[in-house]
Amino acid sequence: MNALVMKFGGTSLGSADAIRSAVDIIRAAQADWPRLVVVVSAMSGVTDALLLGAQGDHETFRSVARQLRTKHFAALDALLPAGTTREGVRAALEAHLTEFESLCHAVNVLGEASARALDAISSLGERMTIHLVSACLCEIGLKSEPVEATELIATDANFQAANPLVELTRARTQARLLPLLERGVVPVVTGFIGATQQGALTTLGRGGSDFSAALLGVALGAAEVWIWTDVNGVMTSDPRVVPAARTLPELTFREISELAYYGAKVLHPKTIRPVIERGIVLRVKNTFDPTHPGTRIVPDDGQPDGSIKAVTAIRGQTLITVEGRGMLGVPGVAARTFGAVARTQTSVSLITQASSEQSICFTVPASAAETVTAALAEEFRRELDRSDIDAISTLANVVIVTVVGAGMRHTPGIAGRVFSALGAARVNVIAIAQGSSECSISLTVTAEDADTAVRAIHELISA
Repeated sequence: MNALVMKFGGTSLGSADAIRSAVDIIRAAQADWPRLVVVVSAMSGVTDALLLGAQGDHETFRSVARQLRTKHFAALDALLPAGTTREGVRAALEAHLTEFESLCHAVNVLGEASARALDAISSLGERMTIHLVSACLCEIGLKSEPVEATELIATDANFQAANPLVELTRARTQARLLPLLERGVVPVVTGFIGATQQGALTTLGRGGSDFSAALLGVALGAAEVWIWTDVNGVMTSDPRVVPAARTLPELTFREISELAYYGAKVLHPKTIRPVIERGIVLRVKNTFDPTHPGTRIVPDDGQPDGSIKAVTAIRGQTLITVEGRGMLGVPGVAARTFGAVARTQTSVSLITQASSEQSICFTVPASAAETVTAALAEEFRRELDRSDIDAISTLANVVIVTVVGAGMRHTPGIAGRVFSALGAARVNVIAIAQGSSECSISLTVTAEDADTAVRAIHELISA
């Protein structure tokens, strides 16, 4: 279908002026894309405020509710003239804010916030935004309708990080949205949320609005998905760390997947896979500079140029090492190590093993380090008692720095240039890993060295 799905992030909708800009972008796009679906996040800061209210006492959630009323009603009054439409939107916003207070009150009475309750609470920002954006579109003469993604995106019951049921999502999305698109209506859909087959609201995880847009694009067979954010596409590095960072006009699917996984904030990692499989064009553009071409994500052409495209970092990691002379030649140590980690529901970011087989080291988020270490100590209790394993040690506050570029492995000298640059900058590398994707080299450094390492490697991009 010659349809376009556009997703607007929280900073792109953070104020009345920002919403006006987004609406102008939608109006301009509809001239070229008569079949247009809009996916929206909560206004910036709203999801964090909702979760703060869920985890606080009675006074906290009431204070948050007052702040959210002020924020949303101020935007509403600035966007729409007095009249029936504005009062209708105000009533919808008030209903959601009342629901927020009721849910938080229930959580306080019970003394705990279940994952299902947190999903219901954290979804309210998107559920309010759709009314503001859709009404604003109608005000400028476009036909629009707010649509909750609970009607479209079917998921399992893994609350807080639900997994979509693709075929059911496709059927529901086509049944609900195709009639609207045929009539020239612009659906404004809640990002971030879905529902189980029994109707329980779920969320796709933080940043999941990108994923929502990809899922709807696939379900509709859209030609393109555009992610509108607050930067000019995907950059060569974080401009807060590297002032000379610049926009990449084009990246392959593999390159953007590596960047998304290794800390680049522009795209949610789950966004990439659905569009890869369907050959849908994916663009990342800046709401505040809409004429900038942004970054276009393209299929891998099989002929990588071998250059370094970008360098990124994952902060807040802990390096865990399992080591011992008794590990040498003993089968199953790695399997048992990562089996124990998996039982803690922790994702491992980087793995490396000494060729002597006497140590395995890997990184996990710092918040999970204590749990993972305890699980490993229990798994290898006998080996530790026999000194077959000498120690399970941790190194806190490390950062994974990743260099990305398709085909680097087959380009002589890339790794040498990277490590020469780090050596010249007096950065000590703690661990190294290169993926079989041929598209990235990852290394761990201390948090103190991280920015220096990123800047040193970035200088190679333009060299």
